[in-house]
Amino acid sequence: MPLIDRECVRKLLDSSDPDATLVFVRGDCLVMPEREIDDAHRGLVVMSRKDLTRVLPEGGTITEQQLDMLADRLDNIVRDLGA
Repeated sequence: MPLIDRECVRKLLDSSDPDATLVFVRGDCLVMPEREIDDAHRGLVVMSRKDLTRVLPEGGTITEQQLDMLADRLDNIVRDLGA
């Protein structure tokens, strides 16, 4: 069962905050402004929106298949963090 799914990725990409960051806390993916992440949770950061948009194809709409691929990548990151 994946820890990060396409909805987590969609929340991150759809966030209106330019500094949105995906954080995995106690089994939940949370999207929050980078400035609100305290030292205790800094190690739980999965990826920032800025970093994620760098790996997206330029222009055009993101497909469900691409969201799934990104979710799979981020899921691997979360597992590497020890979740």
